[in-house]
Amino acid sequence: MRYHVAGQSHRGAVRESNQDVVDWRINDSGDQVLLVVADGMGGHQGGEVASRLAVDAVIESLEPEIASATAETTNDAIQAHLERAFALANERIVSRRSGDPRLEKMGTTLVVAWVRGNQVHIAHIGDSRCYSLRGSQAVCLTRDDTVVQNMLEDGSITRADVPNVPFRNVLTRAVGAEDQADPSYRHEALGEGDVLLLCSDGLTDSVPESRWLEILRESDGMERGVQALIDAGLANEAGDNVSVVLLTLEY
Repeated sequence: MRYHVAGQSHRGAVRESNQDVVDWRINDSGDQVLLVVADGMGGHQGGEVASRLAVDAVIESLEPEIASATAETTNDAIQAHLERAFALANERIVSRRSGDPRLEKMGTTLVVAWVRGNQVHIAHIGDSRCYSLRGSQAVCLTRDDTVVQNMLEDGSITRADVPNVPFRNVLTRAVGAEDQADPSYRHEALGEGDVLLLCSDGLTDSVPESRWLEILRESDGMERGVQALIDAGLANEAGDNVSVVLLTLEY
């Protein structure tokens, strides 16, 4: 089995800076992959600092783990490693914020996918998402930590109301916003031909999920597919930074 990964981040059609960060690692044996997307908040400087601190902490914490993990490494152990990586990211943001009043409101979303074989382990906080593109569907594997998601689930609004909710992007949880960061966790099996997609809300807010597969099918290669998704967001005047990371499995 081989993994192919491509990713990119763009400041979008409106923002003057890019507070998103994307990164990934494939271990030397090529049998495990780490994918990361973070979307910072807290103003121009704060958002950039928070997202970079979070991604660097995740890579520092988990790159040695994907290098040393074996087939005997349990799912519980992987979940524990992910939780420790989030704890480290949270600790570094809280520490940095405490030393600089200009950064007092900073925090970040964070979504991490650890792929081993055909198994993906996902941890996240915030509204950056992880999807599996299967057949003709884009299946979301994460739940947004937002006020509007809570309203959807308690029946206060319908899906059609979401674009008209003025505070639809207000987060209920963010890395660095509290003393502890306890990520949501999910474990899924990927099938042959599945595409794993991680993204910030700049993509989900500007390009309907129903168009993603068509855009990718019309693209020649993964790098161009990532670029095409971002270009579609820019064509729709994406109001936020747009970040995408794609992974495909080759058996």
